[in-house]
Amino acid sequence: MKKNIVLLAVLLAAMLFTACSSEPQEVVNVYNWGEYIDESIFDDFEEQTGIKVNYNVYESNEQLYTVLNGGGVSYDVIIPSDYMISRMIEEDMLEKINFDNVPNIAKIDPAYLNLEFDPAQEYSVPYSWGVVGIIYNTKVVNEPVDSWSIIFDEKYSGQILQFDNSRDAMATALFYLGYPVNTTDKAQLEEAYQLLVSQKPILQGYVMDQIFDKLEGGEAAIGVYYAGDALTMMEVNPDLAFCVPKEGSNFFVDAMCIPKGAENKENAEAFINFMCETEITIKNMEFTGYATPSAEAYEQLDEEVKNNTIIFPEKDLIENCQTYTNLPEDILELYNDYWTKLKS
Repeated sequence: MKKNIVLLAVLLAAMLFTACSSEPQEVVNVYNWGEYIDESIFDDFEEQTGIKVNYNVYESNEQLYTVLNGGGVSYDVIIPSDYMISRMIEEDMLEKINFDNVPNIAKIDPAYLNLEFDPAQEYSVPYSWGVVGIIYNTKVVNEPVDSWSIIFDEKYSGQILQFDNSRDAMATALFYLGYPVNTTDKAQLEEAYQLLVSQKPILQGYVMDQIFDKLEGGEAAIGVYYAGDALTMMEVNPDLAFCVPKEGSNFFVDAMCIPKGAENKENAEAFINFMCETEITIKNMEFTGYATPSAEAYEQLDEEVKNNTIIFPEKDLIENCQTYTNLPEDILELYNDYWTKLKS
């Protein structure tokens, strides 16, 4: 009899375990730039909340837009740049965030809130910020580098890497020509496009995350990319250096958003709130090399980090930079036409 009771207890326990283990785990589906988060913090998040992070990466704002606009793929958290957030708000592609679930937004420096791309601060929470510049190998490039002119110089033919997305690539030409980066003047845009056409034969290629291997390994000597990633590359290859050209460059703010119709909105808000925790923000910044918009995290950084002008550029340099804004539909179509012709 005792054996039967014991056996029955074991069977009941097994059935209970099976029933519990069959319940689906809570998840949050995150879509982010490559090399742009410390993935080890996903374990911390799951331990803290019980929510598992499913993670995928994209290479550009334009790729992100295409994937979301195409439907069929569901994400809960995305991290676009300022101008793309503005476009997505205009096209009703984002959910408003319930900030009752994101109390850590209070840690964000007010200087990074209510910016032009989300003036009412309803759709986004700042993630990081930085500038675009030129990364170059000092073993190959012996001259001073302070201008966009070097990426159009035939002397370095076969050694230059250009952005593989239309907005950033066109910006390099517009900055060099001295035109506003958000110009809608079609004559100026045509001139910038023709400059990219003349540049194409001297390029080694158009790249995004491939730039890491090429510059770190010495396969190329010059590339244009983002400051945080430049730091990462410079740690691997100390021969690399970084400069923001004197003609000006792009200052950007990337922010966490929730796509329209996200299946796990509250989980998304929990993840966004977690990413704003000071300890997590610092850990993530140490991995990515990008500047934090968190006032509380900034105060806890080492002085050496605070004084690193690649991470935190000086005020006059930032004032010489421009932020991308969302462009009118006809100009976006023109960009697409130019890019299709350039890459064909």
